[in-house]
Amino acid sequence: MPNSTPLILLDRDGVINRDSPDYILSPAAWVPLPGSLAAIAQLTAAGYEIHVITNQSAVGRGMMSAQTLEDIHRKMLALVSEAGGQIQSIQICPHRPDQDCNCRKPKTGLLENVARLTGQSLQGVWFLGDKLSDVETAIRFGCRPGLVMSGPKVPDQQALTVLDQPISMFTNLAAFVEEVLGISTR
Repeated sequence: MPNSTPLILLDRDGVINRDSPDYILSPAAWVPLPGSLAAIAQLTAAGYEIHVITNQSAVGRGMMSAQTLEDIHRKMLALVSEAGGQIQSIQICPHRPDQDCNCRKPKTGLLENVARLTGQSLQGVWFLGDKLSDVETAIRFGCRPGLVMSGPKVPDQQALTVLDQPISMFTNLAAFVEEVLGISTR
């Protein structure tokens, strides 16, 4: 029997944690954005299943090992849990952009993984990111795209007009949870 739990898909860097042009290469460099852990906890309490969708090419570039990435995610999961939240899965693309894989956003392989894992269609499911590639991925797979302004490389309105679809914009993950879902994160 397919799962019917409501889903929320989140990019990692710039949505849950601070992003860096030099990549997040250690657990110490992984720092949650203000309000993000409480927002995930509120989503969990409201019955949402959260899946993280993240490109992590630093692994494919040899800048970080798969074990270090696992350690970073262990820290993220522990802090989310301490705040009262839960992340159901973390879908990772470790490839470099030139490897032409099916999982690197804006391709949809990671979303296909979530659909298989949950047994659900992702049509209309919110996918929040902070980059154009996140929005493109959401649109390609039929998800509802949301853009948070908490990342360092947020696309401007002109870049978004090429997508020919309205894009919901939010200050950060906490604002999304409060505005769209009506759940207080305070």
